[in-house]
Amino acid sequence: MEKKAKLIIGEDTYEFPIIEGSEGEKAIDFRKLRQATSHISFDPGFGNTGSCTSAITFINGEKGILRYRGIAIEELAEKATFVETAYLAIYGRLPLKQELADFSLNFTKHSMIHEDMKNLFKGYPAAAHPMGTLSAMVCALSSYYPELLKPEPTPEEIDTIAIELISKVRTLSAFSYKKSIGEPFVYPLHGLRYVANFLHMMFASPNSNYKIDEDIVKALETLLILHVDHEQNCSTSSVRLVGSSQANLFASASAGICALWGPLHGGANQKVIEMLQMIIDDGGNLDKYVAKAKDKESGFRLMGFGHRVYKNFDPRARIIKAKADIILNKLGIHDPLLDIAIKLEKVALSDDYFVERKLYPNVDFYSGIIYRAIGIPSKMFPVMFSIGRMPGWIAQWKEMIESKELKIGRPRQIYTGDNLREYVPIDKRK
Repeated sequence: MEKKAKLIIGEDTYEFPIIEGSEGEKAIDFRKLRQATSHISFDPGFGNTGSCTSAITFINGEKGILRYRGIAIEELAEKATFVETAYLAIYGRLPLKQELADFSLNFTKHSMIHEDMKNLFKGYPAAAHPMGTLSAMVCALSSYYPELLKPEPTPEEIDTIAIELISKVRTLSAFSYKKSIGEPFVYPLHGLRYVANFLHMMFASPNSNYKIDEDIVKALETLLILHVDHEQNCSTSSVRLVGSSQANLFASASAGICALWGPLHGGANQKVIEMLQMIIDDGGNLDKYVAKAKDKESGFRLMGFGHRVYKNFDPRARIIKAKADIILNKLGIHDPLLDIAIKLEKVALSDDYFVERKLYPNVDFYSGIIYRAIGIPSKMFPVMFSIGRMPGWIAQWKEMIESKELKIGRPRQIYTGDNLREYVPIDKRK
């Protein structure tokens, strides 16, 4: 017997279906709420609203679970490559050996951008934030592939766009960085894999090579895997909302980058570094800021601790903490900022105040530490997030446009403005 939820408004009772996901998640199907009752639901931030069904990512925040297509993030981080995880997210299964080889080869083939796009970079000032440049460049890609801009692209055309985006986003990201520091662009090399090629484009120059360190490559690859998808967050919802109008994937991904730019989303790890620098600039008195974090009246909060979704330890943080330890120990870096970060981590993992409230270090805390250790500046942190999240955005967009229930996104509102009033001519206004 189908389960129903009852809603009582005054003397009237309405019934709505209850739907259940494959992991036992339950939702009241309110698609006909307004039609049946002339009411709408009110849920600022959509924290209690399911905007879609999806088979890509499962999260259980209470138990600290994250899975892509049913595979635990712990397994993927240990055994898979970023390219393999991208294939899994987009196509719903792990690739066969030849499929993975072909997929990887396509990234190598399509890593170059059109030479004319270099003129677009010239138009940006060196002080421009790389995220602003990246979002514009990703959207601009649509101008170079007009044959792919169809309201209903074929599966083959979607595959082509996916390859172009995942491959070129790292090139555009590296070029955005080079532009910001006034250095010449470094082109991708066919002999390097996905992550190593990005590091080469970031840190090599026409007069010097960049030595590829496999531990650094693996740490960065792990970070990208951890960022591939995270359910219906702000940027992913932005990609879906823009894409629901049948906007092309380039434009939709550009919208995702803009949403990710915000300090409450992809810019969170940048805020961690800024907070640590603030503590150093104030004399390095860590106890002072820990006390402020415990004082609700201070208005200060520690960045990189706790998570809106995870009410337990962020499973991604456990994975990346191990990589952070390897990188810091191997490089032997003596950075006052990283020293403060390590001390702060120990406090948060042992202090009863943080432990009882489950304010554990999250993925943003550790990712910022790794990026800084390998030489990636803080303004590039959200750009790194964009590279990792691109396969997830593509998977979500693809899932949405292939759905038989596709509708243009159109949230409602509760109007709280003035009632009907007359227009007052300008000479009679007071």
